[in-house]
Amino acid sequence: MKDLIIILSFLLIINYYLPITVFSAVPDQLKQSIDSKLQELQKINAEIMQTEADLKKTQNQKRSLSQELKSLDYNISQVNLNIRSTVINIDKLGLELDALRYEISDAEFQIEIKRATIIRLLRELQEKDRESFLALVLRNKSLADGFFEMQTIADLNSGLSNEVRDLSLLKKSLDTKFQNRNSKKSRLQAENQNLSNRKNILDDQKNTRSDLLAQTKNQEKIYQQELTTLEKKQQAISDDIEKIEDELRRTFDPTLLPIKRSGVLGMPIKDPRITQKFGEVSRLYGGKPHNGMDFGMPIGTEIFASADGVIFAVSDNGRYQYGRHILIQHDNNLITLYAHLSKPIVIKGAVVKKGDLIGYSGNTGYAIGRGHLHFGLYWAPSVLLKSFFNCPCGLVPIGVTIDPLDYL
Repeated sequence: MKDLIIILSFLLIINYYLPITVFSAVPDQLKQSIDSKLQELQKINAEIMQTEADLKKTQNQKRSLSQELKSLDYNISQVNLNIRSTVINIDKLGLELDALRYEISDAEFQIEIKRATIIRLLRELQEKDRESFLALVLRNKSLADGFFEMQTIADLNSGLSNEVRDLSLLKKSLDTKFQNRNSKKSRLQAENQNLSNRKNILDDQKNTRSDLLAQTKNQEKIYQQELTTLEKKQQAISDDIEKIEDELRRTFDPTLLPIKRSGVLGMPIKDPRITQKFGEVSRLYGGKPHNGMDFGMPIGTEIFASADGVIFAVSDNGRYQYGRHILIQHDNNLITLYAHLSKPIVIKGAVVKKGDLIGYSGNTGYAIGRGHLHFGLYWAPSVLLKSFFNCPCGLVPIGVTIDPLDYL
């Protein structure tokens, strides 16, 4: 009987006092450091949004050398802020992994305690199960003592069930923590990749600014002359593209397209903000309908594949048309276009999955000021890659365009 009382007392200690007095928690200093990093990120995000608002104001101004230099300065500032945000996020993820190490260690310790408790209970119950009810009664001084011992065994059985249930819950909790740890490790690896790429993007933006000053000799007159030449060539390209696409549309059979429904394509960015829809008319396109969707975002924002596919083309149109862009061919007669990028990170022929990082937003090509993504959708059999006479714009994608919102 004394042995049973000792075991029950031990169970009480394990279940109520040991978790409080023995298990170590995540240190308060570590929690405070994580909170501090989170506050820094929120502050930088606010600065990025303010810079975006300031940059937006420059778009309404007449194009001039000073206006373009100001836009480039804002872009450089945004990329710098993105780099700072990435560094802080890397630090924050490292701290969160440290916190998870404490939590995993605690969970593993609790699991071992539960296992030890269950083993003790099983041994004691195995010994008691060998005796019949009559033997228990005869072994005790009174019938009451015999019934008391029987009740104690029943309580042990109940305690064993509780311990097994708690062990199962602890294992599930531990599995969740391991999954969380693996997720954070993947995010940490991705952020280190972002940091390296965004540093390259920053250098590219600085070089663009230096090249602009060198080409114009910091003179407004030269800038306006080059701008006039650029706009004339761009208009000529747009006119040629429109003629070719009109011819392609005559042979286009809409029944060959997938059935229109949302979810066929995923959004190419997180937290999308649409600034221009398909078919909208704007002065930026010479009064012609927009042949894709524009998403506004700071330069250096991650761009993701909207569906599984194969990289059809990775090209650069220079200061014309789509600038640096990527085309992905999908298995449903669709091709997606990701244009005005600052940095593609995939190569032609590569296989990508929906949600894979493929590049970073920018304002290359015929784009004014702010960073954004031009997201286009084509009927795959119609797509051509065409060069234009007397234009240093490389191969330009042309084809029957479709409203991406039909499939997003």
